[in-house]
Amino acid sequence: MPLKIRLSRGGAKKRPYYRVVVADSRMPRDGRFIERLGVFDPLKAKDAEGRIVLDREKAKAWIAKGAKPTDRVARLLDGLGVVPRVPRNNPTQALPRKKAQERAAAAAAKPAATSAA
Repeated sequence: MPLKIRLSRGGAKKRPYYRVVVADSRMPRDGRFIERLGVFDPLKAKDAEGRIVLDREKAKAWIAKGAKPTDRVARLLDGLGVVPRVPRNNPTQALPRKKAQERAAAAAAKPAATSAA
C-alpha cells in the first residue's frame, strides 16, 4: 500500500485550513486517512506560534515505515527540522526548446532591415 504524508483541506471558502495526514495515495485528497499527524494554517504569519502543529515523532515513525511526504509537506517537515529536504535543480527546464532556438538563430542570421526615411 503506497502511503503518503499529505495535506487534507478543510475550512471555509477562501479560508483554507489543512490537516497533515497519512493516507493511502489512492484515496481522495479529503477522503479516508490512516492517521492525523497535525495541522497547518497558511493564513497565519510565517513566524506565528500555531501555524504548524505537528507530532514530530509520529512523522518520523511513518517515514521510517515507508510513507513518502508530498512536496509541500516535505517543505514543512524541513522547516521544523524533522527531515531534511533534498533541493531540486533542473537548470535545463527554462531553456528554449529546439524550434525556438532555430527561430532565434534564423532571426540573428538575417540582417535587421531598418528603413531610414
